[in-house]
Amino acid sequence: MIKVRYNEELTNLKITGHANYAEYGEDIVCSSVSSIIVTSINIAHEFNKSVKYSDDGNTVIIENNTSDKNVHLVLKNMIEMLKDLERQYPKNINVSKGE
Repeated sequence: MIKVRYNEELTNLKITGHANYAEYGEDIVCSSVSSIIVTSINIAHEFNKSVKYSDDGNTVIIENNTSDKNVHLVLKNMIEMLKDLERQYPKNINVSKGE
């Protein structure tokens, strides 16, 4: 299962795991999550380069140390898109506030 954890201020976000919906390379849930995250990070960087992220292949950590309203909206939209995916695939992705 993919786990998405974030704090209220959207300053720290952590995405871990694998959806296990299908075989590697054919998993539409993992593919969707990856697309949402990469697109959101790229857009956030267009507004403010101070948004930091790391990806070790199993965990993505996003650190937002800016008060840029546009960045906040991008990250909020990212969470909402991931929640929409969770509603469709509740056995494969979990999105919640907290660690």
